[in-house]
This record gives sequence, C-alpha cells and structure tokens, in this order.
Amino acid sequence: MEKELTTLTAKPPAHDVTDLGLAELGAGRIEWAAREMPVLSQIRRRIAKEKPFAGLRIGACLHVTTETANLALALRDGGASVALCASNPLSTQDDAAAAIVARDGISVFARKGEDRDTYYKHIQAVLDTHPQITMDDGADVVTLLHTERRAQLPEVKGGTEETTTGVIRLRAMAAEGVLAYPIVAVNEARTKHMFDNQYGTGQSGIDGLLRATNILIAGKTAVVCGYGWVGRGVAVRLKGMGAIVIVCEVDPLRGLEAACDGYQVATVAEAAKRGDIFFTATGNLNVLGKDHFPLMKDGAILGNVGHFNDEIEIPALEKLASSKRTIRPFVEEYGVGGKSVFLLAEGRLLNHAAAEANPAAVMDMSFSNQVLAIEHILRSTLRPDVYSVRPEDDALVARLKLAAMGMKIDQMTEAQAQYARSWKAGT
Repeated sequence: MEKELTTLTAKPPAHDVTDLGLAELGAGRIEWAAREMPVLSQIRRRIAKEKPFAGLRIGACLHVTTETANLALALRDGGASVALCASNPLSTQDDAAAAIVARDGISVFARKGEDRDTYYKHIQAVLDTHPQITMDDGADVVTLLHTERRAQLPEVKGGTEETTTGVIRLRAMAAEGVLAYPIVAVNEARTKHMFDNQYGTGQSGIDGLLRATNILIAGKTAVVCGYGWVGRGVAVRLKGMGAIVIVCEVDPLRGLEAACDGYQVATVAEAAKRGDIFFTATGNLNVLGKDHFPLMKDGAILGNVGHFNDEIEIPALEKLASSKRTIRPFVEEYGVGGKSVFLLAEGRLLNHAAAEANPAAVMDMSFSNQVLAIEHILRSTLRPDVYSVRPEDDALVARLKLAAMGMKIDQMTEAQAQYARSWKAGT
C-alpha cells in the first residue's frame, strides 16, 4: 500500500488499547500485510476517490489484526468514521491496535487478554458511536443491539457478518422474525469460506499449535472434530505433516467425504482414547466434554479453532481436574485421573491467540467482500434478513485475486455459452 494513503493524527481519538508506544511496530506490520492484500488495495484506491461511505458511521467488532487494520483504513479512505473493537479477548494484536489509533485516527477499543467485562465494555464503546453499519465476527454487536440497545436499531442501515458461528446466530434470529435490519453473510461468499476458512485457518491453526507447544506432529494421532471448511483445512495439513488423522462428524455425508479423503472416521468417544492432538472446528457446544476427558491419554493436547470457547466443555474440565497450572504461554495443564490434559489458549481461537491469525493473502478476499457488501447495502433497499454476497461481487474478487497472482483463465466462446444455455443439444 502506498504510504501516501496513510495519514498521521496529532491527537488520538477515543480509544482503549494496551500501549500507544507500539504504534511504530504495528505500522510496519500493517504495511507488510498490505503487500499481501492487492485486491483490497485496489478497491481502497477506488473508494478513496469515489467516497461511497462519506459521513457513514461504521461500528466493527472484528479480530484486531494487521489485516483488519488495512480494512479499517480502506473504509476510512472511503469516507467512513470507523470504531473498532475485538471479537475475541485473545485475538488482538496490540501493536496493530496502537498504530491505527496513533497514526491513523481510528477509534479502537481492544486489548489482548482482556477479561469478559472489558470485552463487553469495548463493544458498548463502539455502540456509543451510534453506528449506521455494523460489522460483526460472531454477532455479538447485533445481539447487544437487539437486547440492551434496541433504541438504536432504527439508526442502523445494515450490517455484515464474517464467520460461520455468527451466521448461524443471525439465521436463527431471522427465522424467529426478530432480526431488525439486513445483514450480508460475508462468510457465505465462496471467496471467503473456501479460502479464509480452509486455507487460512487450516494453516494458522497449525501455526498456533506449533507456537504454543513446539511439538512434532509427525507420528501423532490427531483428531479433528468437524469436517466443514475449517476442519478439512486443518485435517489436510495435519496429514501432510505426518499425523494419523481421525475425523469426528455428526453429518453422515461429511463423514463419508472424510472417509473418501483418506481419513479414519470415528465417534468422539472412540477418538478420545486414541488422540494425541485434538482440534474442535464445529461452531457448536461441548464437542469435547466431561465424558471424553477421562478417556484421553496422558499428555493429550486440546485446541479449538471454532469461534467461541464453548466447543470444549471447560467448566467440566475444571471440575474434573485435581490440579491446574500454566506450564508455558497458552498451555494449561489439568490433572485428570492421574493423567495430564493440556488445554491451549483457554479453549479460545488458537490461531488468533497463540499465532498471528489467518495470512493476509486470504483475508484480502474476505475483507474485499466486506467492502463490496457495505456498498451493496447502501445502494439497495433490503428488508431485515440474512443475505448472501452477490455472485457478481464474489466473482469480481476472484478475478482480481487471480490477476494479482499473475494468472489468467479462459472465457467461453459464444458457441460454448449457447451450448451451456441450451436444452436442445442431444447425443
């Protein structure tokens, strides 16, 4: 990203970050991430000229990373006033937060390791700016608006949602008829879930495991609970690094797919006895629970790459444990029945807590979809519901990404296009 697109601010805006003195370090890392985000950079240049968000207040609850910083800068350059808080207590990169406050004049309320009360205080601080567009990663902003701050709902034009778990919550709200404004499920874009979830979290989840533990994966038995896009991304990388991989599923089609992809498929109860490493990636509750912990081997390692820390039944683990200690950063040892079970990153998003989250190259597509989705909301008259990213926007992001990678694809000839549309051609 060209340096002229980054402005300096003499007086920082309202904020709550760990240390503004980290701004210079964060600025360099934000610039580094921008080099891997050519699609967002191209969109940023366009909206910096067009100003489609002039005067718009955007409230964002996202993982506060160098990649998110580039998204916030793009929205600002498009004319918006942006307030940002963290969507997970352990996912904030403190230097990135400091940089966009001190150097770029964006309000950020996020500290790595913040407690639950501070987490929600920061969301309230973003809502105090009276956003007209919400950007969520887990639907916590939407939930608070619909419960504690309903008086603000008429001010909101629409929103976006970044992750699978949030989309599940929003679809439940829409089905009950309580969703008060339209939201675009950015997670449903093919250029998001097929790449960010599979390739991004697939890589960064392993990165978090290795940074936290420094274990050798080769020869270990690894259990992946959930074979959605995240689960299959984690599984294929574990397999590629020499692990014996067991997949646990509740969907028979996904279980069959995992079997045909060469993995063993088993129930969680069966896999609990065999696994050395466990990943949860389901977006659901108590996937690893009180019945499973006593079955595990001495030294079993538990990590989660689903959005919330509900996938591992931590209260049950605490109750079962005769002892608990922090043995290294992001690794807690629980004594269970004379054996040690190790929980990583408090059961929170391992790739964000113990590593640097998803690579910028995949967030490039996810965050480009975010910008295009907001433009679509502002151009349209949408009733309260959950919407998919427009196919033409999805395709645009893919085309721009391929072009940035120096690759080209073919186009159908008119005859081929006619053949694809016709029902008259026979054998």
